[in-house]
Amino acid sequence: MINKVVFPILILCLGIISIAHTSDHEIGFHKVIAKNGDGVIKLLARYHLLDVSCNVDKFYQLNKLEKGQNLIKGSYYYLPVILFTYNDQSIRTTIGIDDWEKAERIASFNYELKRKGLRKSTYKASKILWVPFHELGCEGQHTDDSSAPMVKTASAKSTIINAPMFGPGYSKVKIRSNRLEGRVFYVVSGHGGPDPGAIADVNGSDLCEDEYAYDVSLRLARLLIEQGATVHMIIQDPNDGIRSDEYLDCDRDERCMGTEEIPLDQIARLRQRVFKINELHEKHLQEGNNDHTVICIHVDSRSPKKRQDVFFYYFNESKTGKKLANQLHHTFRDKYKKYRANGEYHGTVSDRSLYTLRFTNPPAVYVELANIKNPIDRRRLLPESNRQALANWLFEGLAGFH
Repeated sequence: MINKVVFPILILCLGIISIAHTSDHEIGFHKVIAKNGDGVIKLLARYHLLDVSCNVDKFYQLNKLEKGQNLIKGSYYYLPVILFTYNDQSIRTTIGIDDWEKAERIASFNYELKRKGLRKSTYKASKILWVPFHELGCEGQHTDDSSAPMVKTASAKSTIINAPMFGPGYSKVKIRSNRLEGRVFYVVSGHGGPDPGAIADVNGSDLCEDEYAYDVSLRLARLLIEQGATVHMIIQDPNDGIRSDEYLDCDRDERCMGTEEIPLDQIARLRQRVFKINELHEKHLQEGNNDHTVICIHVDSRSPKKRQDVFFYYFNESKTGKKLANQLHHTFRDKYKKYRANGEYHGTVSDRSLYTLRFTNPPAVYVELANIKNPIDRRRLLPESNRQALANWLFEGLAGFH
């Protein structure tokens, strides 16, 4: 969500201006040439610096401009992007911070600008790290707490938002309608961190439940955001966006809300995500948002001979949860009739007293996508097109629920 450009480096040390963290590696601010038609807003938007207001203020301050003053084509202007000499160790030690999530955002910012051609080489290759000013110098303006939505709904004037969480090729999300405006979704991808969930050995490769559940969860979240919903991805991976591979690499770096390490102990792990959901739920209620839904996405593990269709759980004391589970069940039944050769669907809806279903305050539904041990069921998970279809159908069921 942050951007970077590498032009011939003409760096002036302007003095460090109220930056919370300083480092011996800091060497100044990045400067660029204004193009034809560039204004302050257009220029900062190009570099993903417009979402935090103090970046705009800093731009005017750095360039000694009055608010509303026009830019001159061909002239150099300093961006609110602090340059550091990368120390070949880590972003955190380079800029003198301990915040792991902040470092990941800065890395994503640099990657995105390189992808867009706004910087010619990576920070590791060039040894120059670009750090958006708001990450270090906007006291009280940068929302870096885990209560913030994964992606904020775009305003009426902004129909595209930048969401690096979805990965290359998917990070630009177009808001297509306000159909789900006011609705809040908590998408909970199963397991993660030290717990990969169910594992199947296929041709010498491990297939991990948490990776496939996460990929479908991201695809679902993106669809919800496109229709104006507020979405919280409760489990997040810093470097695994939406992936096209059939065999998704297993890793252990997922975190709760992107910041908190996931405990190995099962009860502690479930308690952590339930606490976060309930905390966010209370915050949104105070803001006047009353339409909340939790969806937990898992992949089952049973006998390799056991084939199963997608099925759903709800908590028996939740009437809304039961209605939602049935809504999703009906959606999948209709899709199977349309797309499966024989039209048969054997998925079920049943109540279970699972921890997440029992203790989350918003209504919740729990979905099992497939039996990862069964080779026919795995066809529902391995092709990218099938994972997208699962997300599409989950979206239709959720969006149509009243």
